[in-house]
Amino acid sequence: MEYGGILGLIILIADIWAIINVMGSGASTGSKIIWTILILVLPVIGLIIWFFAGPRSGRV
Repeated sequence: MEYGGILGLIILIADIWAIINVMGSGASTGSKIIWTILILVLPVIGLIIWFFAGPRSGRV
């Protein structure tokens, strides 16, 4: 496997983790949909934006 494949796999795993966290957050349904679309359409940029500005988990 080449480095591009490994990097792509890491980004895929991070995006799935981000989407799971968005769905578990206390944000409104519309906000969850927007964040999920952003993460899916812009995998790397969306993940970075979500990390700094996204909704936080509803769990304590």
